[in-house]
Order: sequence, then C-alpha cells, then structure tokens
Amino acid sequence: MVAFGLGGPAAAHAFMVPTPRPEPMQQRGAGAQLDGFIIPTPRPSPKLETATGTLFGVVMPSPRPSLRGQPAPDLVPSPAPLQAASPVPSTADEPVVLAARAGLHGKSTRFVVELSDPIKVHIFTLANPDRLIIDMPQVLWKLNGPPRHGLGAIRTWRYGLFRPGNARFVLDLRKPIRLAEPLVLPPQDGYGYRLVLDMYPTSQKEFDKTAGWPADLRAREEAAAMLASMAPPPVITPQPRAARRRKVIVIDPGHGGIDSGTIGVTGLEEKNVVLAVGLKLAKILRARGYKVFMTRTTDVFVPLYQRAPFAMRHHADLMISLHANSNPDPRIDGASIYTLSEKGSNKEAAALARKENRSDIVAGIDLPKDDSSVASILIDLAQRNTMNQSISFAHTALHQLAKVTDILHPDPVRSANFVVLRSPVVPSVLIEMGYLSNPYDCHQMATSVWRNRVAKAIADAVDRHFARPPGNTPIATRGRLRLKRPVE
Repeated sequence: MVAFGLGGPAAAHAFMVPTPRPEPMQQRGAGAQLDGFIIPTPRPSPKLETATGTLFGVVMPSPRPSLRGQPAPDLVPSPAPLQAASPVPSTADEPVVLAARAGLHGKSTRFVVELSDPIKVHIFTLANPDRLIIDMPQVLWKLNGPPRHGLGAIRTWRYGLFRPGNARFVLDLRKPIRLAEPLVLPPQDGYGYRLVLDMYPTSQKEFDKTAGWPADLRAREEAAAMLASMAPPPVITPQPRAARRRKVIVIDPGHGGIDSGTIGVTGLEEKNVVLAVGLKLAKILRARGYKVFMTRTTDVFVPLYQRAPFAMRHHADLMISLHANSNPDPRIDGASIYTLSEKGSNKEAAALARKENRSDIVAGIDLPKDDSSVASILIDLAQRNTMNQSISFAHTALHQLAKVTDILHPDPVRSANFVVLRSPVVPSVLIEMGYLSNPYDCHQMATSVWRNRVAKAIADAVDRHFARPPGNTPIATRGRLRLKRPVE
C-alpha cells in the first residue's frame, strides 16, 4: 500500500492507494489498439518510498469518488514535437515529463502524464470555459508536441512553462466532467512514474460546484497581479536636448510557454515566430544605441495584465507587441498594425482583440479583469498625446514593412481594445506580421531571411519615428506590395 496526500483549499488528508499495478497500455478486440506507440528507453528512477513516505503529492480542490477498477482506455500518443525558438534554461536535476497521452473507453476519458520523478501537483477545474488544470513545478519537457485536438471529453490540450519555476497542463473540455481520484503508478516495464486521471461525464451544475482556484494558487496569482499593478506612471520632465536619455523600447513577443498562440498550416507556432523576430529586433536596436527591454526572452508565459505595466515600469518611449495572425480564409495574407481603441475599427479587428485578450484563459488564469477603466484610459491617452504617437508610429512602421513583406489590403492600420496596449503613458502598437493560416506567409515566417528583413524594417521605423518632428505623420501605405521574392 502506498500513501499520498489529497486535499483541497481548506483541508488535506491522506488515503491509501492499492499496490500499484501496471497501467494497461493495450487491449485486444474492437476499438482497442495502440499502434506505433514508442515506449521510452528505461532509465534509472528514484526508489519507490515506503508507505510512510510520499510518492506523489496530489492536491485537489475537493475529493472525488474513486473509480479505480474501470476498464482502461485505448491510449493515443501525441504527434511529433515542434522546436521551441529559445528554450528556457533548466537544470539537469529537474523532473522530466516523458510522455502525455489521452485515451477513450466508452464514456470515460483518461489522461496520463509520465514523469521521471515524483512531484507535487495541483489538480483543479475552472469553469466558463470549462478546463482541467495540472499545475506542477518547473520540469524538462521530453514528450511530443501538444495536439490540436483531444479525445472524448478533452477538446484540446497544451503544456508548457507557466512562469519560471512553474509549469502546467491545461485541458480544454468539450463537456463537464467528474474527475476520479488520481491513480499513481511507480516505474515499471520501461515506464516512469505515471499520474492517471480518469474523467467521467457529469452535469454542468455539478461541475461548477467544484470548479475554482485552490486558495494557495489564487493567492499566488493575485499577489503577482498586485505587484504588476504597483508600477506608478513615470513623471515626465523636459530636459535639455544634450542631456536627454537614450530612448527606451519595450519589445513584447506575444504568447509564450503554455500559450502557443496561432498554429500555422505547417505546424509553426506563433510564440516561436514572434520571439525569434523580437530577439533579432532587440539586437539591432541595441546596436543603434537604444535601451531595449523585452517582456520575455525565452519560451515562457507572461500574463497580459503584466505586459503594459512592464513598459510603464521601464519608462518606455515606445512598446512594440509582436504577433502573427490567422483567418479561416487561407487566401488572406499580409502584415497589419493595431493601436488601442474602445471599439474595433471593424468586425475583424474586434474579433482579433477578443481572441488575443483570452490569452490568460488559454494558460489557465481565471482572475476577474475590470474593463471599466478603458474609457478613462483613452481620455488620458488623448490628453497626453500618447494615442497620436501610437498612430504615428503605426503608419511609419507600415511604410517600412511594405518594403520587405506583403501588407494586408485594404486597411492595414487598425484599432481595437487590446489589453496589451492599455498604457496611458507609453505609445504602443501591436504588429500582426502576417497570417500563419496563409501557406505563403507561413512559409516566409519560418525563414531567417524573412525574420531578419522584418526586424530591420521595424528598427528603421523606430529610427524614423524618433527622428521626425512631432506631428509629422507619413501617409499610410494603402496599396499592396507583392515581393514574392525567393525565400532562402
């Protein structure tokens, strides 16, 4: 018998799990197979602790009825991995996630996480939209890339670094579920430690009763949000030209970590494209004498509510948020640039803002956000001329980008209510560098040649923006420049 902890926000208790048994990996008969599954190479693992020790620390908001003894599902491995643009530095002694797989058996859905070492995990659900969260310490990821679609109760699932020291899985649910007690299996037959979660259908009412953040994790997120909001607006005082400081540029590569953003037609992930361009842009700007800060320099998730305050905290003269777009119509292509407005300049702009503003939900953050301040922010923007500066840079950047890549026709300069642009004192733009849903755009974005050209074009726009006398705004590029040059 092996004991491990199971508790909620208010209490914790231990219960006994029968002697661990091998996870059923294959069944013969109709609808049961696991063709092509590669068993990981056996590796030394820590010895299983005695009944007085701990195998896994599993923390859940509330105990769930045990459903052990149910038939095991047919397990399906995830597809091939996608290479991250810049992996987060890790230590060799971190636990390793060896595999993750979802399976079906009748009305039940099973999700299995295989690890090299026992770790403490928090398992909880969030409603509206319905999600299952597996929160854990930072790990090394050795499993295959997240699938676009799940099975059974799982609509899709993703994984990644949530913040330094903290990783997680997020499973988007097609329907409300009742989660059985977690089953923990020790290393056996070439497999590592396995955390087995069985999900069964339930009503929305019953799901909502137990959904919600564990108290300790909610306190952690609220503390992070409070810390981010504590940055006061900088006091701007005129200085003699000779004494003026270097211009400060904040580069904000969108998404990251557990939030992949848009997945391109070739499997290219938005988070990797924008980080690669952001790092190139930062290098060019620093070489030209600018002081540059980045909201992220590795594949890590940064909550939306922390990005605009980051620019304010660093007294930025300009914030450039980098993204890649998508559209159901694969013919739509080209770059576009957004500034802040209370309402979208058109339906597509408004829809894009709603999608991007759900980035925190994608990563499993479910804290209430107050949008009532948007109108007052816009008033403040107008008073400080920040909005005009944002629009001015948007036109300048579009003019430079048109020299190296395709531009969205007919209205490439747009506005919408993006959370990331809500800074009353820092001119900010969001650049959608192209459409990952368009085969040509997606192909270009995967090449270093295109990324170098785009980074240089944005840097040239920064030079022109700060060299131009106030109020001298170039006319937006309305036509379409089709280079279609070979991509090396």
